[in-house]
Amino acid sequence: MKITTFTPLIVTNDINKNVKLFESLGFEIAHKQNPAESIYNFTMKHPDGHKVDISKANVEQDITLIRMNVPDFDEAFAMLQEEGFKLKSGRIIETESARSAMVVSPTGFAFDLCQHIK
Repeated sequence: MKITTFTPLIVTNDINKNVKLFESLGFEIAHKQNPAESIYNFTMKHPDGHKVDISKANVEQDITLIRMNVPDFDEAFAMLQEEGFKLKSGRIIETESARSAMVVSPTGFAFDLCQHIK
């Protein structure tokens, strides 16, 4: 299975607070997106090459997981299911530009699995 991006992802109600925190650590906004469903996504990059993604969503508390971008969503999803991962929200989100799903392992480890559609 090919992985194109593997970065930490923070899902939060208070995106501005988290963006400011990472800016104070030397990160800069490298990419900003406002796709469907009013989810705001920021990719922040540190001069040393480190990256973190921050997304705004209606969550009870901040969630930290790993964003894993892949060129073949179905292949990666099937492999993760074989390892016992389950859909967290019960659905796969499909937009014009991406397919994604939060999947959680039996022990609680989570990925935001995503395939960008070009």
